[in-house]
Amino acid sequence: MEIRVFDNLTSLNESFTAYLKEILADRERITVALSGGSTPKSLFDYWAKNHKNDIDWNRVFFFWGDERCVPPTDEQSNYNMTRGHLLNHVVIPERNVFRIKGENEPAAEAERYSTLLQMEVDKTDGIPSFDLIILGMGDDGHTASIFPQEIELWKSESFCVVATHPETGQKRVSLSGKVINHAQHVVFLVTGTTKAEKVKKIIGSRKEVKSIYPAAKVKPISGNLVWFLDEEAAKLLKA
Repeated sequence: MEIRVFDNLTSLNESFTAYLKEILADRERITVALSGGSTPKSLFDYWAKNHKNDIDWNRVFFFWGDERCVPPTDEQSNYNMTRGHLLNHVVIPERNVFRIKGENEPAAEAERYSTLLQMEVDKTDGIPSFDLIILGMGDDGHTASIFPQEIELWKSESFCVVATHPETGQKRVSLSGKVINHAQHVVFLVTGTTKAEKVKKIIGSRKEVKSIYPAAKVKPISGNLVWFLDEEAAKLLKA
């Protein structure tokens, strides 16, 4: 596990972009599972403004780590956020974009997306293995859409699962733990002081809390796990 701490979002976005380019340099094409949230939104804005031409978007294939079960035009849709902040601003073929269809019946969509992953993503030990998975982490220690009260979904035999938000009851389709941990590279993008306590527990005491917080279960078999943090999210690591 590698930890990188930055004093501002621009520096974080610059470093992550360099990381992406290193992966892209070694492959003809890369498969990337995206995350929702404010930090990826900032990253997408940064790419749209600064990297329209120096990233070969024809070689990048976008998927999603999770999606809310809403139509693609809904303001809560992770796909809609990515469309508005990135996809509408760079030249990327529509055939490179594989969204989770949040408007579909959740269980059927989880099954459909699982089948799509088997067809479109290279496999390791028969399991879809993304070149890169981008994860966020909630204040409660959830990641993708696997929440602490449904932590058993992490070890599902399925590639995608249907999760339920603990407060709103909203259904979500999410990658399962075995897909996340079979990725070639996994990155956490975490910012903000509200994340500091969980960052300290999950990085500093992972073995002790991995039965409580889904984010602590992220341990890719490749060994390639990097946390990109701002100073606020990392402030308790030295305490």
